[in-house]
Amino acid sequence: MSSIFLKISLLMGILSPTLRLVGSAIVARNSSWRWSVRYSLAWLLTCFSCCCFLLLLLPAGAGAEPSAVDEENLQQAMIDHIDCFPLEILDVQQGKPLISIKELCMASIYHQTGARPLWVTSDGPGVRGRAIRERLRRAAEEGLNPQDYEADILERLWESRRPEDLARLDTQLSYGLVRYIHDLRFGQIQLRAVDAQLFAEAGDEEFDPLRAMLEARSAPDFESYLDGLAPQHSYYRKLRESLQYYRELAAQGDWPVIVAGPLLRPGTADARLAVLRQRLALTEDFQGVVEESGVYHLDLVKSVKAFQKKHGLQPDGVIGPKTLTMLNRTPEELIKTIRVNMARWRWQAHDLGDTYLMVNIAAFSLKGIRDGQESLTMPVIVGKFQHQTPVFSSRIRYLEFHPYWTITPNIARNEELPALRKNRFHLVDRHVRLFSSWQEDAVELDSTAIDWEQVSRTQMGRYRLRQDPGPWNALGQVKFVFPNKHMVYLHDTPTHDLFQQASRSFSHGCIRVSQPLLLAAFCLEGQDGWTGAAIDGIVAAGQRKVISLRKPLPVHITYQTAWVDNNAVIRFNADIYGRDRKILEALDAHHSPH
Repeated sequence: MSSIFLKISLLMGILSPTLRLVGSAIVARNSSWRWSVRYSLAWLLTCFSCCCFLLLLLPAGAGAEPSAVDEENLQQAMIDHIDCFPLEILDVQQGKPLISIKELCMASIYHQTGARPLWVTSDGPGVRGRAIRERLRRAAEEGLNPQDYEADILERLWESRRPEDLARLDTQLSYGLVRYIHDLRFGQIQLRAVDAQLFAEAGDEEFDPLRAMLEARSAPDFESYLDGLAPQHSYYRKLRESLQYYRELAAQGDWPVIVAGPLLRPGTADARLAVLRQRLALTEDFQGVVEESGVYHLDLVKSVKAFQKKHGLQPDGVIGPKTLTMLNRTPEELIKTIRVNMARWRWQAHDLGDTYLMVNIAAFSLKGIRDGQESLTMPVIVGKFQHQTPVFSSRIRYLEFHPYWTITPNIARNEELPALRKNRFHLVDRHVRLFSSWQEDAVELDSTAIDWEQVSRTQMGRYRLRQDPGPWNALGQVKFVFPNKHMVYLHDTPTHDLFQQASRSFSHGCIRVSQPLLLAAFCLEGQDGWTGAAIDGIVAAGQRKVISLRKPLPVHITYQTAWVDNNAVIRFNADIYGRDRKILEALDAHHSPH
């Protein structure tokens, strides 16, 4: 009926101007009002008859709104739509992760669920469908890019009730959800595409979209399920809060720039100090009394030292090029750094445990966490740029006091061989023994009797070089072993003077600790008989001893260029290996806003 009235209204709208023109002409021609009324009524009846006749000529349903979709129409639309994802493509994955190819992802899900809609009905999206949409729209809160989940397509389809649009909306919700699940649980897969070796932990090539979908669908509390996808530990949660804080700062406008100039030392005068105070106040780094003095002293020096410490710089109060660079970083740059570090946490272990060790390569630091509370912290030395310490998690299995140091073939070829060619006593002077091979039955050789000029790099790798325990040993008094493919471990060092430097990347990849006996006590705490005095006794004895941990201790090797300390202060470290840029290239491959 509504369509009939619509037709009448349209036709009368077209004819009414004509009726007015005709009526006006008649009135002008006939002065008698009665005649005018009768003539006008006749015209009106004639027009109405014409309208009825024209309505009969219009095709049935013309101009009408689409009929309401029913479940049968929706199911047929779903079947037609799933034909876009043929079953045959599941057999051709081209060696790529399934999650990265939409057609494969949807084929694996909907051909197993009977091509039925999972999130919509004939009335539109259901409660869980709306929850998915909301999460994808707010993906930026997790440092993610909503465009990666095709949130714009969801918005275009959201209000439509056409069967084919509802079918497409359902698959869009599914694809967005499984990608969101994957990225929060394992990290974005595109990071591995940028550098497969450097970001080997990112993403999960074995991720099963169907299994993820079934798990999501079976969750009794869907919102709680979505809340639990991201890491729940405080390191990630505090970065998420900091991300929002810096976005609010960025919305307030550009920060002042402190121009380059001479070194600013405590007690000197400089016109740039007013801008310096203004910059520090923006991030609440300047807590002193705001004054117009042009002299660099008192509260301002104290604030600069705190700023330097917060950014991993030598806290000497002197403003040189490095401090100036940190001061002039824009809020947009800091936001990107926070996003990068949130991405790192997503691809590492989400459950860190209640008691564990954590090494932050970029901050040159180690922390011991017991029952969720920080109880130990110390400086460490990490790998050089050409021998970068890897990022991974493992468990400390045993401690070795007065250890041997078995020199790796790579170090033997690149460092020991050139030194031996210059000095054939190089190994003897350092208490390093030379063995004929890496086999158990290898015999010891006299390194001073070999013509090292005739030994090639390949031949050098066949020898086994082992340094005896002692004060000369590169591993110091104790090493902490957690088996891993990188052959990396924690250990003491005889060169403790290096810990006084602010930037400490000097090793071949292993991590040197500044307080090895304190760390040993932490690892052995609660293990019968291993008191501090017992550990001191082992050290004094000078004999090699291996102590297995009754309960292996988790250790997480991380690379954090942004983190929040126990005082809720966010800290930014230098990107010593230049890794942040590569991650940003992957995260912003589609040029998403921060």
